[in-house]
Amino acid sequence: MRTICHQIRRAVIPTGIFLAFLVLTGCSQTMYGAANITSEPEGAAIVNLRDNSQIGTTPARVVWKGEEGTSEQVTLQLRKQGYIDKISTIWINHRHQSEAEAKANAVDITVELEQQ
Repeated sequence: MRTICHQIRRAVIPTGIFLAFLVLTGCSQTMYGAANITSEPEGAAIVNLRDNSQIGTTPARVVWKGEEGTSEQVTLQLRKQGYIDKISTIWINHRHQSEAEAKANAVDITVELEQQ
């Protein structure tokens, strides 16, 4: 009897410690969110102001990845020659399990640019 109990404890205790570690470290799954970004007129450069990177030209479908259950505030600047640059802030919810699923459920963002 003692041998069986000892073997069970040797198996259960490390498993419990491992599960507790996962919970405490916040181990979560990578999830995706996406936006369909359009402008009036089309052809504006889309710049992510967080790192000043150009992420596409309108119309564009853009995907962001993050941790499961989180939202991300993204500040974009749309630039087109002959028009005033426009800054827009959007929220992206990371709730889709794949990039394809996020693209299929992308939120629509439309920005109207004013001529200079």
